[in-house]
Amino acid sequence: MTDPEPPPGIRLADLPLGVRPCSLAAALDVLGERWSLLALREIGYGVHRFARIAGYTGASRDILADRLRKLEAAGVVERRPYSEHPPRHEYHLTEAGRELFPVMLALYQWGDKWAVDSPALVRRHSCGQPVRVDLVCHHCGQPVTRDTIHAEPASA
Repeated sequence: MTDPEPPPGIRLADLPLGVRPCSLAAALDVLGERWSLLALREIGYGVHRFARIAGYTGASRDILADRLRKLEAAGVVERRPYSEHPPRHEYHLTEAGRELFPVMLALYQWGDKWAVDSPALVRRHSCGQPVRVDLVCHHCGQPVTRDTIHAEPASA
């Protein structure tokens, strides 16, 4: 009997020790702070004005202003004027911000299971059933798990 063939790709735990270049780390530089994610939650709910975002998140005005500036600089939100006198802006998701929708749903799902005793909301699909985030391969339709993926160096 022969030994099973090792899975394709590289085993990340066997690479030389050092800080890894990583898209997750880069995403966390933009999004990985509580007030940023809560502001994105509110904007996704349709809350676009600064005072209302602050009220629904509980963020202080100076912290919220800083996080919204960072999200705008990263291209995740955009400001749109709604008043000239005094100058006031609304915040809206850009394409990059809208593409965070499945990430936010996955965080809701994880939080509902592991971070709260009882979820405050149930998110339902238009069919009436609770929404559940599942990862599937777009090519073959099979579930994506830690055991079904492997890492390869990106082509230059």
